[in-house]
Amino acid sequence: MRRTTSRIVPTAVALAASLAFAAPALAADNGKFRIGVVTFLSGGAAGPFGVPSLNGAKVLVDALNEGKLPAPYNLKGINGVEIETVIVDENGGATKQVEEFRNLAERHKVDAVIGYISSGDCLAIAPVAEELKMPTVFFDCGTSRLFEENKAPTYVFRTGLDAAIDNIGAARYLVDSGRKLDSVASIQQNYAWGHDSWADFSAAIQQLKPGVKVATEQLPKLFQGQYGAEISAISVSRPDVIHSSFWGGDMEALVLQGAARGLFDKRAAVLTCGESALDRFKGQAPNGLILGARGPFGAFAPQNPLSDWFRTAYRGKNEIEPTYPAFKMAQAILGLKAAVEKTGAKPGTIPAKEAVAKSFKGLNFESVSGTVQMARAGGHQALQGIAYGEYSFDAKSGKATLANVRHYSGECVTPPDGTTAAAWIKAGFPGAQCK
Repeated sequence: MRRTTSRIVPTAVALAASLAFAAPALAADNGKFRIGVVTFLSGGAAGPFGVPSLNGAKVLVDALNEGKLPAPYNLKGINGVEIETVIVDENGGATKQVEEFRNLAERHKVDAVIGYISSGDCLAIAPVAEELKMPTVFFDCGTSRLFEENKAPTYVFRTGLDAAIDNIGAARYLVDSGRKLDSVASIQQNYAWGHDSWADFSAAIQQLKPGVKVATEQLPKLFQGQYGAEISAISVSRPDVIHSSFWGGDMEALVLQGAARGLFDKRAAVLTCGESALDRFKGQAPNGLILGARGPFGAFAPQNPLSDWFRTAYRGKNEIEPTYPAFKMAQAILGLKAAVEKTGAKPGTIPAKEAVAKSFKGLNFESVSGTVQMARAGGHQALQGIAYGEYSFDAKSGKATLANVRHYSGECVTPPDGTTAAAWIKAGFPGAQCK
């Protein structure tokens, strides 16, 4: 079987041997469609987020190069051109990522960049992508500020969802499932992601169920790792519900430490990023924990030929189910392929970057998570629904599943184009179409 032609740049050199990628030339002179793929390969976000997303990219690119995807993606590579990837470790902060991005564009001569989990990295990269006229697809970062601060973009696209949708969906799930909701406790990472997530959730829950009290607000630093003091504070405040936008190793640590101390006994807890650890919990999380996947991804993805193929192919190479980071990476790659092939360029050729950006704007395409509409932020932001469900571990089989799943359409949980989440929630979700 032919392996994906890839190169890992020095930031990820420690993983190069284990991933066994071949190194291409440093100039786009070999006739291949070169994609920069950026995700965490070291640090606290690597295990639960970065590695699954990179594995998703490898599965998809290998299959595309071999022409093994179901229709409408059965044309080999991208527009009939073999795909080559340059892999970059996202660890290191925004300043470093801007430098790496410039290297991808100017030294490695990539045709497009796909990546970024950190919202801070996305905000730093977006204006540079516009400056360098580089088609850039953000597959995961959720900051609402992306298109508020970068108005009228040309080259920047996000095939993942705005974080406001996570939290509006979580609030709706709690209300619709009939849980006791007199008080809510918050524990968020102390940076923009955590602050914004709590602001959207607390506003949404107050709008849907007026009078809910805030029991406590805990803001530990990012990647703190130990949460004894925060767990004690939440336990003492005796909330009915705990809300957290923790992600990566922080989220897993909170669940394991909290479960050991009975934090989740007799109360609901909703983790907006929790699905990423569905199989990693291995029965150490309490049944009934409410998990999200930041959209219709991972265990929440609909059954269709693409998702069925992706699950089977991913399991075959990684011996584990693909979680939402893998699905989101696959979605970004499929979006780029659809945009390139929509340009009408002759098969076997690579269209101009300007043509790709024009084609991506307002694109509708099929994905491993269903139909994606690039229908927000002037055609640069995806519109999709979201789902939540309860963790359920079967000790006999050793398998975790999701019970009591509820799906919400994009039109139910997404602010209208041009309206901020805060304004939409405050106004009472005007125009929301919820069944």
